[in-house]
Amino acid sequence: MQTAPYSPESTAMKIRPFSARYFSRCILATLITTIASMTHAQADSDRIQPYAANPRYWQYKGQPVLLLGGTIKDCLFQIPDLEAHLDLLQSVGGNYVRNTMSDRRVYGYEIPAFHQGADGQYDLNRWNPTYWQRFADLLRWTAERDIIVQIEMWDRFDHSQEHWEKSPLNPANNINYTVEESGLETDYPAHPGGNWQPFFYTVPTLRNNQVVLPYQQAFVDQVLKHSLAYDHVLYCMDNETSGDPAWGAYWNDYIKERAQQAGKTVETTEMWDEWDVRGQTHRATFDHPEQYSFIDISQNSWQREQTNWDRAQWVWQYIAAQPRPINSTKIYGAETHRDQNRGIDDRHATQCFWRNLIGGFASSRFHRPDSGIGLSPQAQAHIRSGRMLSEVFDFFNAAPDSDSALLSDRAANEAYLSRVPDRQYALYFTDGGAVGLDLTGTEGTFQVQWLDIAASTWTSAADLDGDTVTQLAPPQGGPSVALLTRQ
Repeated sequence: MQTAPYSPESTAMKIRPFSARYFSRCILATLITTIASMTHAQADSDRIQPYAANPRYWQYKGQPVLLLGGTIKDCLFQIPDLEAHLDLLQSVGGNYVRNTMSDRRVYGYEIPAFHQGADGQYDLNRWNPTYWQRFADLLRWTAERDIIVQIEMWDRFDHSQEHWEKSPLNPANNINYTVEESGLETDYPAHPGGNWQPFFYTVPTLRNNQVVLPYQQAFVDQVLKHSLAYDHVLYCMDNETSGDPAWGAYWNDYIKERAQQAGKTVETTEMWDEWDVRGQTHRATFDHPEQYSFIDISQNSWQREQTNWDRAQWVWQYIAAQPRPINSTKIYGAETHRDQNRGIDDRHATQCFWRNLIGGFASSRFHRPDSGIGLSPQAQAHIRSGRMLSEVFDFFNAAPDSDSALLSDRAANEAYLSRVPDRQYALYFTDGGAVGLDLTGTEGTFQVQWLDIAASTWTSAADLDGDTVTQLAPPQGGPSVALLTRQ
């Protein structure tokens, strides 16, 4: 076959139009990719995540944020006056709620996630649209108010005792499997702390229950179908579990994989039941930052006074090599609490709240009644005061005085300190008192103001000299914070 002789002119004429179109397309494709990348980067920076400058705290919409809350119910999305409750929380400076995906019937307004037929039996292949609309409303309304939602996917109390008797997942109550097929009994009368409910052993690394597990996966998928559309959601696998770590690890990986498939990144944790946060069960979270990106030690609020602080500070120090946000989505204590006789009362609850704040926690939320003070007027005052302090004290660059080394003449549980070295000091008094604060080596003048926590009011400012041990005593009884700012 004879070919035409080479001609630069003819070649140029043939190639040039093609090359122009080609490079135009390349430029356009690059521009589209760049815009998409920028959009994804913007979306990723907007989501709730550990604060880039200090991963002990949270960041939302590109800004550091301290999470404070108190609400009336565990499965918050089920309450009938949800919008008004969120408005009240927001009005006092709250921006953090807990939501279990529970459907146990306690107050009469809770409804199940699954369709119930006329015969009373549930079909686990069909959803109850009202349940999911309530969840969608919670997500939308909290997003509108910049309120962070911490979801607990599984709650062991849903699957034992009287709550299991009514559960759609009980083989006696659905058309999808029998006792023999599922390996689930119709009655589990003991407290769930024993963790002998096989519902929590279905995952492949445990019993690999291929009858029940697909329904659990479908439920989680339905939760994520709604929640992954938002950037203000944190994911906790369980409520105070004492189960095998393989259970939570499976759902943690499952949720992260589903999020990745949707082009999202999410923050996850597990909440353990053991009250001593130094215990071995908590290490499954503490020792695996590659798996769990934040920590929840709500159960530490069972510890009273100085012990509550000391054990929290043990955790704060333990994770120092790979710091992450420490959350407390449940602070126990109320006058009506069954453990009031051991000091788990409302005074205990409010002190825990402030020890958490001063102690470097990323979130603190009062537990719902009757195990906590919820969003009562008392809780509102403490949330409001906590927000007032956060507006003037730089928590995000502060560190707790874990062993109270800078305080002298201090009694146990009298006062607790956080400070931005050489710049600011926040000294919390639980109930009046007087201590010495060591400012030796920090010269200059400090302005001191007192926050009356119960009244949510600041005193007028006064000056004091640095480079000395200064004596500080609240001007009134009750809980107070002294804020010292170097001039």
